Amino acid sequence: MMTPDSIRAHNRAAWDRKVAAGNEWTRPVSTAETEAARRGEWSILLTPVKAVPREWFGAAWPDSDVLCLAGGGGQQGPILAAAGGRVTVFDNSPAQLAQDELVARRDGLALRTVEGDAADLSALGDGAFDLIVHPVSNCFFPDVLPVWRECFRVLRPGGALLSGMCHPATFMLDLEAEARGEIVVRHALPYADLTHLSAEERDRILPGEPLEYSHTLETQIGGQLAAGFLLAGFYEDTWHSPQGHPLAAHMPCFLATRAVKPV
Repeated sequence: MMTPDSIRAHNRAAWDRKVAAGNEWTRPVSTAETEAARRGEWSILLTPVKAVPREWFGAAWPDSDVLCLAGGGGQQGPILAAAGGRVTVFDNSPAQLAQDELVARRDGLALRTVEGDAADLSALGDGAFDLIVHPVSNCFFPDVLPVWRECFRVLRPGGALLSGMCHPATFMLDLEAEARGEIVVRHALPYADLTHLSAEERDRILPGEPLEYSHTLETQIGGQLAAGFLLAGFYEDTWHSPQGHPLAAHMPCFLATRAVKPV
C-alpha cells in the first residue's frame, strides 16, 4: 500500500528520470528566449498549445511576486523572471528545479527554487504572492483540494491563480490501446493508476512513469471555488500533435482557469 509520502517519492524519481531523458517539459528555454522576454516579447504555456492571455497576469504586472507551482523545468519561471517578475519556482523534482537554476545562472536571472509538496506550502508565507502559475501537473497529485486551499492562503487579496489541467475524460481509455492510437473506453472516473491498473500492468505499461490521477471537474474547478476563489477566466486546449492522445481529434483535452482571491 503506497502512502502519500511514497507516492511523492515515486513521482519525484520519475520526473528526475524524465529530465535525464530530455522530456519536452523538462527542456530549459534558450538565452534568446530570455533576452526576448527582457524586451517584453514573451509568452508562457499552462497547457500544450495556447499561450496564456497577457491580461491574465493582471494590471500590476510585472511588479509581481510570482509562484511557479509544480512548474520546474526551466520554462515558465525563467521567462517570467526575465520579463520582470520576482519568481519562486516550487517543485517536487530536484532535477526539474535544477533546470531553472541552470537558466538563472546562465542568463543572470534572479530566481528562487524550493523543493516540496504542492499540497503543503508551509515553507511559504501567508499572502506572499500576487500570482501563481500552475501548469498542467495536478494529474500527479492524489488530492487537489489541499492544493487549492494552500494557493488561496499564499496569495494576496486580489491575486490570481492561473492553472492548467487535464480533462478527466482523457483518463477513460485503455492505456495499451491508447498507445496504438485507438479509442477503447475502459476506466470509470475518477481514475488513478494505483486503483485502476494491476501491479503487473503498471510494470508492463508504465515502467518508471509518474503515477497519475484524473480528478473531476468538480474538484478541479469547483475545488477552486470552494477554497474561496472567484473564477475570472477560462479556455480549452488540445495536444500539440495528433499523436498526443486519440481523443484530441474529437475534443479539447486540457483546460485552463484564472481564479482570483477576492479583495
